[in-house]
Amino acid sequence: MYIALMSHDNKKDLMVQFCSAYAGVLSRHNLCATNTTGKLIAAETGLQVHLFLSCMHGGSQQIGARIAYNEIDMVLFLVDPNDSSMDKELLYISRLCDQNNVPYATNVATAEMLVLGLDRGDLDWRNIVNPKSKLAK
Repeated sequence: MYIALMSHDNKKDLMVQFCSAYAGVLSRHNLCATNTTGKLIAAETGLQVHLFLSCMHGGSQQIGARIAYNEIDMVLFLVDPNDSSMDKELLYISRLCDQNNVPYATNVATAEMLVLGLDRGDLDWRNIVNPKSKLAK
């Protein structure tokens, strides 16, 4: 599965902690992330992460395009509800996930449910929708 990782500035440490806690599960999948988030995750966890541009330089549009082409199977976007600076990016990704039936989490509780479901095989139906993504690892 191809999992996109994104986070608001105030949630980057939480994303790193989350990825550390679930590194065993995440390591069996292809991870991609916006630049700053991805670099932090890779440095702290040792996970391989395909890096896109930073969110402010178009990384969310790069991830959005892959969602639209069914090349992303899950999005974990840890959101700071008090930060309205990225509302357009959040709405953009949210709409694309809804339009393309891509599981999407905006907080740790939902992200944990998705990752645990992924580990159990609850999301194997995505393999039918996206048998081989062209996203390079």
